[in-house]
Amino acid sequence: MKLWVLRHGEAEPRANTDAERRLTGHGREQVLHSAARLLGQPLQAIIASPYVRAQQTAALVHDTLGFREPVRTVPWLTPESDVQQVIGEIERLGLEHVLLVSHQPLVGNLIGALEHGHQQQPAAMSTASLAELEGEWPLAGLMTLRAISPPV
Repeated sequence: MKLWVLRHGEAEPRANTDAERRLTGHGREQVLHSAARLLGQPLQAIIASPYVRAQQTAALVHDTLGFREPVRTVPWLTPESDVQQVIGEIERLGLEHVLLVSHQPLVGNLIGALEHGHQQQPAAMSTASLAELEGEWPLAGLMTLRAISPPV
């Protein structure tokens, strides 16, 4: 299985709620740079947090790749989601090539758990950073972190 984890692009510092924060112009540019790294990859699904900035990020990736399937919006990819629940949801998908679009601290904790088997070593993920993990199963400690690519 290959799993890509993309943190949303730079977002406005304020909105009525955290979930309503939108991407800045710079954030959109960041996402386009990261999306280019996914060209040619055999993605089966783009799965995103319901927060506006993650939805905007996923839509930019979707359009850049010319992806046919719609972006899947799920409630289990928000910033404070439980890492073990997310791992279980990934496993239940039964897919081999998946892109997750989410937020810190979840993305760093998820990558750390998949790579090390615990959350004591979260991955540093700046805005629009793209992590690539590979392994037989999406289980804690059983995936290898191939790369974390900053947007530029």
